[in-house]
Amino acid sequence: MKRLTNISMLFIMLIAVLLSPLAASGSKEAEGMRMVVDHNGNEVQIPEKIDRIIISGILPLPSVYCLFEGDASKLVGMHPSSMAAARNSILPYIMPDILDVSTDFATGDGISIEEVISLDPDVVFYNATDTAEGEMYRAAGIPAVGFSTTNWGWNSIETFNGWVELLGEVLQQEDKVAGIVEYGREVESFIKDRIAVAGDIEKPRCLVLFRYANGVINTSGSTHFGEYWITTAGGENVASSLQGTAQINMEQIYQWNPDKIFITNFTSVMPEDLYGNTISGHDWSQVKAVQDGEVYKYPLGMYRWYPPASDTPLVLMWMAKQIHPELFEDIDMDQEIRDYYQRFYGIEVTDEMLEAIYNPSRDAAY
Repeated sequence: MKRLTNISMLFIMLIAVLLSPLAASGSKEAEGMRMVVDHNGNEVQIPEKIDRIIISGILPLPSVYCLFEGDASKLVGMHPSSMAAARNSILPYIMPDILDVSTDFATGDGISIEEVISLDPDVVFYNATDTAEGEMYRAAGIPAVGFSTTNWGWNSIETFNGWVELLGEVLQQEDKVAGIVEYGREVESFIKDRIAVAGDIEKPRCLVLFRYANGVINTSGSTHFGEYWITTAGGENVASSLQGTAQINMEQIYQWNPDKIFITNFTSVMPEDLYGNTISGHDWSQVKAVQDGEVYKYPLGMYRWYPPASDTPLVLMWMAKQIHPELFEDIDMDQEIRDYYQRFYGIEVTDEMLEAIYNPSRDAAY
């Protein structure tokens, strides 16, 4: 349950009744409003004209939103974790105003509804799995649209597509990113078809280090995005018997002895930390992936390259090259990134930007 600071839910609901233009609308849409259905199946009345947006716990969504708008001028609030990624991404190269967006409404203790109200949003986008947060916004009379991470079985391409389609409906810009959904599916089909044609090939055993801090290691089980990336790109997820972002220990990793390790940008740990065996209390020198030099940090483009985000089709190509380098040696990732950004963002990627994508900062973790 998200924390309400210095104000009771009862008081918020009273204010909502007195002040909200939505409160008296009933089943009939209020003047100047229209209805959308979010990923929880909720009918949400939103303003016809949207000028102020908060994006809460659906952390990659600001980067996807920027695909539509081309700037961040209407984005008045975003989660601090989204900002940590943005500050250390190439997003400010393209849209420097993203760094001016407020993060004050979200703290380590939860969401401050007073701060949300003070930002005067026309709509809030939140993680649909956090139904309590959605109820909090509705009680305050704030239109809130839930975006799901789970409706598509952790398929990153289809999850991203679901976000794009709902954003297009909310922003009334269904054609703004025409082609990106189709392109993602084309990439997925290309990867799968090439692996299928290759026949009975060895599937490298892969481990995702999702979060890793203070001696605690979390990986991706079968019900998280790491499963999709690994299996679609022709690997085997050693943690597939686990669920979600499961906590594991070194003894388990020794038993699995993965061939390849992928480290997300939700942790500050880098491949050199494993190669140099510098993490106190954990001996990585015994692990095959470390011994063979097969430890990879996910890149960071417009957002972290692990969850669905605006660079999702590129992530799948990158994963395929790391898992089966010989099978996908013809893929030139530099050129793929340049072409993708030119096509969908309308920008020319410089060598400096490429370097930043491939070598994300530790500070991108949150």
